[in-house]
Amino acid sequence: MRTVVSRLIHSRASISKLNAMTISKSRRHLSTDSNKVDEPFKVEEAETINVPPPPTEKLLVLGGNGFVGSHICREALDHGLSVASLSRSGRSSLHDSWANNVTWHQGNLLSTETWKEALNGVTAVISCVGGFGSNSHMYKINGTANINAVRAASEQGVKRFVYISAADFGVANYLLQGYYEGKRAAETEVLTRFPYGGVILRPGFIYGTRSVGSMKIPLGVIGSPMEMVLQNAGSLSRIPLVGPLFIPPVNVTAVANVAVRAATDPVFPPGIIDVHGIQRYNQRKSK
Repeated sequence: MRTVVSRLIHSRASISKLNAMTISKSRRHLSTDSNKVDEPFKVEEAETINVPPPPTEKLLVLGGNGFVGSHICREALDHGLSVASLSRSGRSSLHDSWANNVTWHQGNLLSTETWKEALNGVTAVISCVGGFGSNSHMYKINGTANINAVRAASEQGVKRFVYISAADFGVANYLLQGYYEGKRAAETEVLTRFPYGGVILRPGFIYGTRSVGSMKIPLGVIGSPMEMVLQNAGSLSRIPLVGPLFIPPVNVTAVANVAVRAATDPVFPPGIIDVHGIQRYNQRKSK
C-alpha cells in the first residue's frame, strides 16, 4: 500500500514539473513574439502597373457646320466626346470658342475616297446631310450621299449611326418628291446596315437661332409658340391630306440632345423616332 501511495506522489511531482516546463517555454515564446511586434514593420513598395485610359467615344458629324450639325457638335463636346465633322466646305465659319475643339474634315460624300480617312477611330456617326433643288439633285444629296456614308461606316465597324431625316408632311411629299424619296432610301439603308444601332429622327420644322454670316436669325420667335400650340393638337395631325401640316415644330437643342444620346447610349432603342418621340426623349433627359 505504501508503495502505491509513493508512486502516486512521485507521478504528481513529475506532472507538476512538466507543467512548469511548459509554462516556462510558453512565456519565452510570448516574450519573443512581443519583441517581434516592437520591431519596425517593413513595407515593400508595390510594383507600378501602367493601365491604359478607357477608350474615348469619337463622334463624326456629317454636315457639322450647318444649323443642326453645329448644335450637335456643341452638344457632343458638352458630353465630353471627341468630335469631328465632315462637310464639303470643311471648317465651320462660326467663330464660337467650341468650334476650336472640333476636328474639321473636308470631303464629298458622293466620292468616298475624299473622306474615308475621317472614319478612323470613329465609334458613332450622326448625319445631318440634306438639301433642296431639282428632284434628281435632292435624291442625290438626301439619298445617295447618305447611303454612301452608311455603307462606309458599316464597313469601317462603326457601332451606331443616327440619321436626321424629316417628318412626313403628306402633300409636301409630292411637291418635293426627290427630297423625300432620297430621305426614305437613306432610312432603309440605315435600318438594314445598323439593325441594332441605327436611329432615325424625323423632326418637322426645326427652330432655333440660325447664324447666317454675321447675322443671327431667331427662328424661335415663330417656332416656340407654334410648338406649344400644336404639341397638344394631336387629333389635327390625323386629318386626311392636311393633317401632317399640323406636326409641331421642335427646338434644335432638343434634336441635338436626342441625336447625341442615340449615338452614344448603347441601350437607346434603334428605329424611327417622330417629333413626339424626340420631345419625350428630350424631356426624360432634362429631368
